Amino acid sequence: MEILHDFDEVVNRRGGDSKKYSLYPEDVIPMWIADTDFKSPQPIVEALVKRMQMGVYGYTPTSERLKSAAARWQKLRFGWDVDPATVEYIPGVISGVISAVRAFSQPGDNIVVQSPCYPPFSDLADHNGRHLLRNWLVKKNDRFEIDFEDFEAKIADPRTKLFILCNPQNPSGRVYTREELIRMGELCLKRHVVVLADEIHADIVFDKRKHIPFASLSSAFAQNCVSFMNPSKTFNVPGFRTAAFIASNPVLKEAVHQIVVDNKAIGENICGTLALCTAYEKCGYYADQLVAYLQGNRDYAEERFGKIKGVVPSRLEGTYLMWLDCRGLEMSQKELDRFFVEKVKVGLNSGTTFGQECDGFLRMNIACPRSTLAEALDRIEAAVNSL
Repeated sequence: MEILHDFDEVVNRRGGDSKKYSLYPEDVIPMWIADTDFKSPQPIVEALVKRMQMGVYGYTPTSERLKSAAARWQKLRFGWDVDPATVEYIPGVISGVISAVRAFSQPGDNIVVQSPCYPPFSDLADHNGRHLLRNWLVKKNDRFEIDFEDFEAKIADPRTKLFILCNPQNPSGRVYTREELIRMGELCLKRHVVVLADEIHADIVFDKRKHIPFASLSSAFAQNCVSFMNPSKTFNVPGFRTAAFIASNPVLKEAVHQIVVDNKAIGENICGTLALCTAYEKCGYYADQLVAYLQGNRDYAEERFGKIKGVVPSRLEGTYLMWLDCRGLEMSQKELDRFFVEKVKVGLNSGTTFGQECDGFLRMNIACPRSTLAEALDRIEAAVNSL
């Protein structure tokens, strides 16, 4: 019998080592960092409790189960046949991307990203001496589109070595089509630019869309790509710091592996490996129910924002991160950030952390019980109406 998860349950996370709930005062609803307010699936809880009761937590070997579980999930959810031998543990997607950046580029080289851009992508470029070239997505109506002319120009720059593909895209909420992915992939092949595919939000797509793993589109793409996956966003296990990368090209795989080894980041986490394997082996039901619940949250939030003058959300095709255009409130970014914390009492991500051109925007995490979302939207509506 299938388990039914209660996503309406409100969990008190304050005092529970939660980064999300430690940033703002207790009277502020935190809706910023990308973890959910839902309990993890019961099979993960039970597996972890059983393992912890053993009482011995020594060093771990390389887990073949992790490789098989990750490959199984790709086949089951996305139809991508992955050889477990091409899968390898990493502590997190960003640490894996950094390892790939160091493996395939040198200081002074270019990395292309699409903006608005997940802040750690710009941070990793700054911290490793690489130049970030931003291919700005163009908003048409309520949907972001790729500026392919600009994309091709940036990929064609002789110093460009890497393209970080974030799909589903954070924070715009775009889920790229097969045609868009093929066009980007062909341009990267033409210019010998390696693709780093961050697909951490792959499970969370709406309106019966299907996430398409970039490397699954062709053998040529697979040979020119390193893909990254992590159960953290779907199953709310980011604190275990366990992810995986997939590289069909043995040369690319070994290059990333060596950087991971050089940085002493190869040792697996007992709880993280167990959580990943249990999630990908036993918790498909949870992923399905989560997406249905989050789509309901998205629809509810869009309906409410339709009645709030000056705040316009982008249409979420995937992720649970809503990108809010607040320029209609006619505030600077500092004023906007302060208004939401001090007046609205809702803590969101500041737009300019995704690029200086994002002044007047905020990012809102809607992965919470509907009652929490309703309270946050009540506060936003009341505060905006009082202006």
